[in-house]
Amino acid sequence: MYRAPALFVSHGAPTFALEPGLLGSRLTELGERLSSAGAIVVVSPHWQTCGIRVTGAAWPPTIHDFGGFPPPLYSLTYPAPGSAALAAETASLLIDSGLVAMVDPERGYDHGAWVPMRYLRPGADTPVIQVSMPHNLDAAGALRLGKTLAPLRDRGVAIVGSGSLTHNLYEVRRDGENAAYAKEFAAWSRKAVLAGDVEALLDYRQVAPSAIRAHPTEEHYLPLLVAQGAAGSDAPMAIDGGITYGVLSMDSYAWGVA
Repeated sequence: MYRAPALFVSHGAPTFALEPGLLGSRLTELGERLSSAGAIVVVSPHWQTCGIRVTGAAWPPTIHDFGGFPPPLYSLTYPAPGSAALAAETASLLIDSGLVAMVDPERGYDHGAWVPMRYLRPGADTPVIQVSMPHNLDAAGALRLGKTLAPLRDRGVAIVGSGSLTHNLYEVRRDGENAAYAKEFAAWSRKAVLAGDVEALLDYRQVAPSAIRAHPTEEHYLPLLVAQGAAGSDAPMAIDGGITYGVLSMDSYAWGVA
C-alpha cells in the first residue's frame, strides 16, 4: 500500500498566500507527489486548545484569523472537503495512545493550514483534516504527537506540520538584509534535520544558535517536531524557502517522498 509522506512546511506570514516567493512553486512541485494521498492531516499553531481537537466538518470553512493585511487576502478560500470518518479515526488513535482528543464538527481551516495547502494541493481535491495543538504542548509532546499520527501514513494519509522555521514577528522588516541570526538558526536546523539528530531538535532552545531570538515562543517550531515524529526512520529532504521579511525562514522538509 502507498505510504504517504510527512512534511514540515513554513507558512511564514499570511501574505505568503499572495506572495509565493521561493517556496510557493516548490511546494506545488512537492504537492504533485501527494496526488496518491487519500487525505492530508495538518497540524498548525494557529489552533491551540485544551486537549486535542480534530476537524470533523464535511466542508470546513476557511478562517481568516488575522487582521490588518491586504484586502485580497480576505477573499481567498480553500474549499477542500473534510472527512468525518478520518476525523473519528484520528481522534480514536490519539485517545488510544493516552491523549485527550475529540472531534470538532464545526471548526474550519486556519491560515496555518489553508495558506500552505493552496500551494501543496491548489485544486483542493484531497480531503484535509486539521489537528489542534494543545496549549501546553512542548517539544517532547510535539514529537509524541507526530509519532501517534504516524500510522495514518500507512493508510495513505500525509502528515503536515505547518509552522515557521524562524518566527520573531517583533523584528519583521520589509527592507534591508536578512538577519544573520535567522540564517544561522536555519542552517543549524537544516544540519540537525538532515542528520536525523532528534535529540538536538528536542533540545534546540539550549543548543541552537539564537534559539530564543528565532522563536520567542515555541508554537511555530513545534510542528517541525510533529513532522519529525511522524517521519520515523525515513530520510529527510530539505526544501530551500529563503527568508521573507528579513527574519522568517521559509525552509521546509519532507520525509518519505519518492
